Amino acid sequence: MSETAQAPAPKAVPAPDPGRWKALLFIALAQLMVVLDATIVNIALPSAQQDLGISDGNRQWVVTAYALAFGGLLLFGGRIADLWGRKQAFVVGLVGFAAASGLGGAATNEAMMFGARALQGVFGALLAPAALSLLAVMFTDAKERAKAFGIYGAIAGGGGAVGLILGGFLTEYLDWRWTFFVNIPFAALAAVGAFLVIREPEGGRNRSSLDIPGVILSTLGLVALVYGFTRAESEGWGDSLTIGMFVASAVLLAAFVLVESKVKAPLLPLRVVTERNRGGVYLSLGLAIIAMFGLFLFLTYYLQIVKGYSPVETGFAFLPMIVGMIVGSTQIGTRLMTRVPPRLLMVPGFLVAATGMLLLTQMETDSSYAALLLPAQVLLGLGMGTAFMPAMSLATQGVEARDAGVASAMVNTSQQVGGAIGTALLNTIAASATTAYVTDHIAGATSRSQQQLVQLQGMVHGYTNAIWFAVGILVLSAAIAFTFITTGRPDTASVAASGGGAGEGAEDEPKVPVIAH
Repeated sequence: MSETAQAPAPKAVPAPDPGRWKALLFIALAQLMVVLDATIVNIALPSAQQDLGISDGNRQWVVTAYALAFGGLLLFGGRIADLWGRKQAFVVGLVGFAAASGLGGAATNEAMMFGARALQGVFGALLAPAALSLLAVMFTDAKERAKAFGIYGAIAGGGGAVGLILGGFLTEYLDWRWTFFVNIPFAALAAVGAFLVIREPEGGRNRSSLDIPGVILSTLGLVALVYGFTRAESEGWGDSLTIGMFVASAVLLAAFVLVESKVKAPLLPLRVVTERNRGGVYLSLGLAIIAMFGLFLFLTYYLQIVKGYSPVETGFAFLPMIVGMIVGSTQIGTRLMTRVPPRLLMVPGFLVAATGMLLLTQMETDSSYAALLLPAQVLLGLGMGTAFMPAMSLATQGVEARDAGVASAMVNTSQQVGGAIGTALLNTIAASATTAYVTDHIAGATSRSQQQLVQLQGMVHGYTNAIWFAVGILVLSAAIAFTFITTGRPDTASVAASGGGAGEGAEDEPKVPVIAH
């Protein structure tokens, strides 16, 4: 056979980027900044409200403006990362988030503050999915992937509690404005580091056009859903506008699914969410976040109002949960992820967390921190850290590289929507139980001190009632993970099929491999 007739040599598989572990440092730093921001501002809110003259009726918009922009634009941000390139989206997201944070710290009135928080949400929606999808395409060896996602999962799970500590320190010893300004050095360091060391693998960019109808329908639908739950917390579930938001959200999201099934280059290819294992991850993770967000709120109020802790003491009181999450994610999850199927980590993880939550149903006004709250937090941290790490990895496992951004955005979307639902749903349950308790017991309280005690007992009664629901939600998360997640060990499982057609430009699009080398 002539030399020209010989079969072409197979394409060489590109060697992993040697700088990927340095890149992980800057990706983790950016993720920490985004997660911190979800809780750090809450502690500063009373001081900011007083300084800027924000009314009680409008103060919720400091939180809501961020939640609406972040939750509503996540899918769009994930797809932009696929189109632009994840490194570029990551750096732009960091720079924009830093600028918005500077605007918030310098705010002189409520309009400036609300605008800054909305801008933080916009750039956060670009930054968060770009960060997770970079991990997905850079770490393809099963053992390295386990370590990388262990670190990322620990930060994603424990960062909110770290925000409480940092927020307490900054508010108590400096000024509430520093809860915004602190993001600037975080973002600057992460952006410079990412620009210098991140080398995004070639060939994974999506070359298709942007699905504008999908962008509009998904953004409006998610904004309506998040706002519906946010409004339900303050105005009640029977409020006409709340109901209207839920109806509008259902119609818009149904229309979005219909459009995505018809267009040539969808914003969210349905193959991403209909794959059994990924669908199970999104659902179980969203439910777990519902339980956890409600708990953060209740424990913060319990420690400060019932136990009399300062903001800094409250932050430090969450340390056992942070330590538990770090151990669960980086030690238990990372060590076992390549040895057992993901559901054998996720199911026990959710059940251990449910056990910790079950302990908290025994809270009373005089409960001991060391005897009750500390062991409960350790169990919650260990359980959630162990479950979160394989869930984060599995959510992007086997997805086509050109869809990694939008698959990552679905993880963030399930967390954001879960947080909005958890805060509204569990807070409503707690408030109703508190009102009923106080109504039943206040008549027997003759002195002012007795009345105050009844109020505190009613508050704790409300929290424990809501925590019972959180226990049930975590058990449901475990059941969903057990039922839906059937993939085997990462080092033996074949690459999961995404399902559906590959669509435009698929010929040379690599999938993110999950087989260990």
